[in-house]
Amino acid sequence: MNKQTEIPGSTDSTKKGSWLLLIGVILVGSNLRVPLTSVGALISFIRDDLGISNALAGSITTLPLLAFALFSPFAPKIANRIGMEWTIAFSLILLIIGITMRSLTGIGFLFIGTLFIGLAIAIGNVLIPGFIKMNFPLKIGLMTGIYAVFMNVFGALGSGLSVPISSVGSVGWQGALGVWVLLAIIAFLIWMPQLRKQRETPKADVSSSQKNNSLWRSPLAWMITLFMGGQSLAFYTLITWLPDILQSNGYSSSSAGWMVFLMQFSLIPFTFIMPVVAEKMKNQVGLSIGTAVLFIVGFLGLLQGSAMLVPLWAILLGIAGGSAFSLSMMFFTLRTRDGQEAAELSGMAQSFGYLLAAVGPVLVGALHDITGGWVMPLTLLIIISVIVLIAGIASGKEGVITDHPKHNKPTQAEAN
Repeated sequence: MNKQTEIPGSTDSTKKGSWLLLIGVILVGSNLRVPLTSVGALISFIRDDLGISNALAGSITTLPLLAFALFSPFAPKIANRIGMEWTIAFSLILLIIGITMRSLTGIGFLFIGTLFIGLAIAIGNVLIPGFIKMNFPLKIGLMTGIYAVFMNVFGALGSGLSVPISSVGSVGWQGALGVWVLLAIIAFLIWMPQLRKQRETPKADVSSSQKNNSLWRSPLAWMITLFMGGQSLAFYTLITWLPDILQSNGYSSSSAGWMVFLMQFSLIPFTFIMPVVAEKMKNQVGLSIGTAVLFIVGFLGLLQGSAMLVPLWAILLGIAGGSAFSLSMMFFTLRTRDGQEAAELSGMAQSFGYLLAAVGPVLVGALHDITGGWVMPLTLLIIISVIVLIAGIASGKEGVITDHPKHNKPTQAEAN
């Protein structure tokens, strides 16, 4: 078994290796949102410069989500063959190529680079929870929290700094998107020492194949998948449509933008707190209920339409989004037996989750076009939140996915 955890009192070289591993996980996490969030504020510049339609410009943000959905199930299979360390390293190389290509002139480079970025991030999204379970088995909650915080902090920085960077000299939108390649290069360089380790991950065999098949037949795995999907849909729909919803309530475009910032800022501390608390509890049912209730209250508040209380609803929805995301990551590790199984569950849940995330904003936008208002779209989001509540209660109960007798033909040939 791959035990790369902190060992107090061990040799200096072991301590150095542990610190490099910790920094490596943080830097990989830091690269999992910023290439996406840095695009949002620059869409209008990209559209005008390249002379493309709004629909084509909008696909720049949905293409990575579709890549997540389609590629996520394959990431654990690649890792099982060549090892998690090497798979994550290749994803960073693909990310560096994608960011560079996206910053070159031309529509073709823009979309091919965006696709590469989506594929690269899909690997990191899926493998990091399993990697944490394998390498930090006694600090899963703490490490999940640290990784999630850095991912969201850099995601927020990408949103906030894109336009200011693009306005410096002749940097433009290409330079504002391309500057983040430096972060990916640093992450790759810090990650390189992990490639020297002896890999003890077992190759795919009959037992791991059976485990994977049982995963897709497990009711608990599907509940976790539904929880992941529902919270992803809610979050990405809010990121897309909250400014328009608030402007219909009398907010200016700039004030609406600050409310989106407030929502994103509010989620950051809870992406850290939630995993740490969740790990210490016997089950996470109460945390799941609280998270879903915050979603429901926040959406009901937006539906009620009071402009004065919007900051409160933005904060509650931010807390719900941060808590739900971190709980999803914890379910991947708490409801599985080992790192490989955690990666498989992560791939399954994130594939379905990001497919819903890609569909959500389109569906909500279509409902708004059909009805001419936000009552039906917000009602849909409340219904989604109720589904998150039901899935969260099931996911939060103590146990692991292979505990279910129907799916657990005791194949105790699990490599420890």
